Amino acid sequence: MALGKLKKKYIDFRLVLLLAGFYLLFDIVLIAKVAYQRGFMSPERMEKFSWPEFLVHNILIDYVVVVSYMTLIAISTKRFLNKNYSWVKIISIHTVFSLLIGFVIRLIGEFIAVLSGKMDLANYDFQETIYAFMYVIDLNFLIYFAMVFIIYTYYYLRQVKEAEKRHSKLETQLVNTRMKMLSAQLQPHFLFNTLNSIAVLTDIDPAKAKDTIADLSDFLREILYSSDNNRISLDEELRILEYYLNIVHVRFSDHLKIHKKIDESLMLKKVPALLLQPLIENSIKHGYSYDHTDLEIVISIFQEQEQLIISVKNDGAPVSQSHKELMQKGVGLTNINDRLKNLYGENYYFEIRNREQETGVETLIKIPE
Repeated sequence: MALGKLKKKYIDFRLVLLLAGFYLLFDIVLIAKVAYQRGFMSPERMEKFSWPEFLVHNILIDYVVVVSYMTLIAISTKRFLNKNYSWVKIISIHTVFSLLIGFVIRLIGEFIAVLSGKMDLANYDFQETIYAFMYVIDLNFLIYFAMVFIIYTYYYLRQVKEAEKRHSKLETQLVNTRMKMLSAQLQPHFLFNTLNSIAVLTDIDPAKAKDTIADLSDFLREILYSSDNNRISLDEELRILEYYLNIVHVRFSDHLKIHKKIDESLMLKKVPALLLQPLIENSIKHGYSYDHTDLEIVISIFQEQEQLIISVKNDGAPVSQSHKELMQKGVGLTNINDRLKNLYGENYYFEIRNREQETGVETLIKIPE
């Protein structure tokens, strides 16, 4: 099981087939060249030349060794990319490997020749091995880097395709998020409560009623017609949130207090679009209970090392379910988690938990700057 996961993680068989096909093409060209040159060989050289020996020792063994060697290089290259090694280090390593490949091929070929009895170990001449290695060192260098170029091009194109898929998926998710928000908030009870509040204010405070209508209009407009960027500035995100908070304050009046502790120096930092509103909505929805008719929410956004921390705390009812159970139950929360995963891979933190020393629940998100 572990071996299977290792193969899946580091070995791409399509890439191995691509490398094998490239070197097979090289060998076919080599065979064609030798076949052509045979017509110009002297009778003495013709007698020494053997097609079976050439095909086995010069082609087959060489082919197996090179493809195996380059498969290991492909695995190493993927690890280099995953660990973000510097280009200077990567090029230096590949230069060493390019020089070694000819030496490895020569040694393995001679080892097989000794085992098959075609070479006497007592008469083995290491100097001849060095000479043969140096004779084709330039060709081996070019072949090696041609295949390395194939490896890097393959990984680059695959990353481009994956990035395009993620981008397409994010755009779809952003549209779905907006539609789900509309679906959640344009339910009859939402509109009824908001419009009922406006109707009451019309007699008591006409100016505030007009402001509430404007906030509702602006909030819906932002959701429907704002740009399709997956990430927006924190300043823009807070501006959109303010429309929603104004409507919520009208509905819950003095029973809801919302405080913001925002580091002003972070206003230009990028955050996932339409992230805060569903967090606040979830905190309000689950915060109220029979024992908690008044609710206080604190929104904190600050920087910690190289991460942006977004915290939404309330002093309402605690949650009785684990974070995993909440994620399975809540469509909105699952949507937030999916968007974070697509934007940041595994480099993010998202958890809903009961506050340790105080009553209430905290929703905590940590994302890269």
